[in-house]
Amino acid sequence: MAYYCAKMGRSGKDSVSSRKADPSKQAVPQKVLEERQFRALIQGVTDYAIYLLDSDGVIVSWNAGARQILGYEASELLDEPFSRLFTSEERRAGVPRQALLSARHGDRYEQEGWRARKDGSHLWANTVIDAIWDEDQALIGYACITRDATEKRAAEEALRESERQFRLLVAGVTDYAIFRLDPNGIVSSWNAGAERIKGYKADEIIGHHFSRFFTDVDRGSGTPLRALYAATQEGRFETEGWRVRKDGSLFWANAIIDAIRDENGNLIGFAKITRDVTERREAQLALQRSQEQLAQSQRMEALGLLTGGIAHDFNNLLMIVGGQAQLLKRRATDPKDLRSLEAIEMATANGEKLTRQLLAFSRRQQLNPKALDLRERLSACRELLVSSVGNKAELEFEIAEVLWPVEIDPNELELALVNLVVNARDAMPGGGKITVGAQNVRLLGDGEPPLRGEFVALSVSDTGNGIDPKVLPRIFEPFFTTKEVSKGTGLGLSQVHGFTHQSGGGVSAQSALDIGTTVTMYLPRSHKGVGEAEAEAERHTTPVGTGTVLVVEDNPEVAKVSSMLLDQIGYKVIVVANAEAALQALAANSAIDLVFSDVVMPGEVNGTELATLIRQRYPHLPILLTSGYSNAAEAAEKQFPLLRKPYQISALANAVGAVRATAPRAVRS
Repeated sequence: MAYYCAKMGRSGKDSVSSRKADPSKQAVPQKVLEERQFRALIQGVTDYAIYLLDSDGVIVSWNAGARQILGYEASELLDEPFSRLFTSEERRAGVPRQALLSARHGDRYEQEGWRARKDGSHLWANTVIDAIWDEDQALIGYACITRDATEKRAAEEALRESERQFRLLVAGVTDYAIFRLDPNGIVSSWNAGAERIKGYKADEIIGHHFSRFFTDVDRGSGTPLRALYAATQEGRFETEGWRVRKDGSLFWANAIIDAIRDENGNLIGFAKITRDVTERREAQLALQRSQEQLAQSQRMEALGLLTGGIAHDFNNLLMIVGGQAQLLKRRATDPKDLRSLEAIEMATANGEKLTRQLLAFSRRQQLNPKALDLRERLSACRELLVSSVGNKAELEFEIAEVLWPVEIDPNELELALVNLVVNARDAMPGGGKITVGAQNVRLLGDGEPPLRGEFVALSVSDTGNGIDPKVLPRIFEPFFTTKEVSKGTGLGLSQVHGFTHQSGGGVSAQSALDIGTTVTMYLPRSHKGVGEAEAEAERHTTPVGTGTVLVVEDNPEVAKVSSMLLDQIGYKVIVVANAEAALQALAANSAIDLVFSDVVMPGEVNGTELATLIRQRYPHLPILLTSGYSNAAEAAEKQFPLLRKPYQISALANAVGAVRATAPRAVRS
């Protein structure tokens, strides 16, 4: 190009399109031939506009590419100033002149900008202008190369717009924290979602290491660095865990880290996306708790059905054993015999207790709730609790001065306290301190158990071995125990669980190994007035009665024991095995003073239905039902007096006497 331009001469008027060959010349020198070939080459280029200017900026040559790109024929632009190719705004701004000055003083000028085509349209052109000097370093013109970069610029603009839109999108996202890290984990970008979720503004966090979002425990264990390493090795790392906001509060985060690499595969940083999934986690935990509660409820229901099915027969057996022991005890005089009978009675009582505990856990135990002053009740059973502890531990009471009344079954409360105190004692084989505490609390439903309202928290704490956290959630399950074989039935805490829940409250346990355990019963506050205290001492005197009792019992052995016990307290007895026989006996014998019927009997009419028929036919005839446990007994107890099996002879005498006293019998014909 320089060689060609040097041949233009000082005038700069020699051009491809404006000069014709001299026909008088017969020989073509080699250099002229080369120059013609070079001109032909330039003229044939169509992808670039290649044209020459003289030292004043006048166009002196114009190739096919210039014609194709800019739309002008050579004849239209030769000898015209090249400023015609610029827009009117650029001409007014002096851009063409400045371009030539830059090329002259800098040897090269390159610029991109709008250029005007002949048809008035514009193209985005990349233009390079080189100053051309002769051998004496005199300026002889300029070589100009212009390339149509409109499509390239459009692609770049589209890319820039896409990137801008992406940046706006990322910056505008508020549900996700989207930010970038450099290869060392330093935060280099920050979107609105990151500010909302984590609490930092961009200028507060950019330039800081992302490990500040982790808890102290995670930082101490190297979790942030392991996350970056995993993302580097695998390309992507995803995890969930606790993260820390600027204000120090915690949230449960789902975090994804993607490694970013350049076209050569070199790591240039990480893309980090974090989502606050605390609500989702809480919902999952709530669902899990609900599923666990459902499973527990199903287990309790199954246990209740099983217990209900065997309790009646089991208590009938206890009734036979215990009843016979009571009868023998009345006749025995040998101290050895008396001790043996007392052992039988104790075993019978323990058997009854086991059944009660099973029924309590499955919430099928019939409670007899009363409005109680808990301070008075705890004071009354203090001696019992002290005797349960013995001399193996120190027992203390920390009872608030004022406690709200509670409406609960006093006997079940006493049993629950004894169970807890005995468990606490057994957890301290080397001795220690047991504390029984009570205070008023208001629960908001956000703890464990999830109760809401006003409760009296009655707790038993020990300084014993504690319970392994792995088994702590299971301690209220029936037959589950941490004690040695033969040291416990595993039903004590089950009774506590059933009693508190059936009373409208709940129970919780906190424990730490080698520190101790606290079990807290939450008993709902009662707004009923506390009645006069009833005598709690068991009556040891047996009232004597007179009259005839109709015993309706399908089990011959139980019927025999019941008859013998009634005979011992002065009653004549008629025994029948079913409801049909009972109605026949009543019709035939007007001297019957009371009907004593089992609830569960074979045939179409059970004890409750029999009692209903008797009440309709003989409205003044006293009726007393008995049962070891059945579903039917729950309904029966709401309509008729009920005596639970196994029973003591004194309880039988009192129940019969009370029923006869409240339902005086009219004469039947």
